[in-house]
Amino acid sequence: MYPEFFVAPMRAELTRFGVDELRTAEQVDDAVTSTSGTLMIVVNSVCGCAAGRARPGIAMALQHATKPDRVATVFAGADVEATNRAREYFTGVRPSSPAVALLRDGKLVYMLERHNIENRTAEQIATELAAAFDKFCGQAAPAVTTN
Repeated sequence: MYPEFFVAPMRAELTRFGVDELRTAEQVDDAVTSTSGTLMIVVNSVCGCAAGRARPGIAMALQHATKPDRVATVFAGADVEATNRAREYFTGVRPSSPAVALLRDGKLVYMLERHNIENRTAEQIATELAAAFDKFCGQAAPAVTTN
């Protein structure tokens, strides 16, 4: 498990945009069960693709006109219990970090996994997420899409 002084700056890269931190399994459950509409959960991590691609791409995507109703994050390697609980909601998807999930009314509708992050630029990730926001936020949820 990573010490807090080490992960705090990486947490701040998302929380400064209003992303809620979920640090316990109970907080994850509450976010999933109490969010009406679309919840985006970011599985944050200390890896280079999270720092150079995922977090900047997420920050850009959150400037898009259409956004999830709520955005939250768990931190792999730091908030292990919360991360494991979040992954339980990502049905049919293997654990991955970094990763971005969209849940609509508690059901997974979209997943951006590490292998889709590490070979893209932050701008490409932002474009991908913005397209997912347009497709899944604010309307009835279609079937699960993984890229």
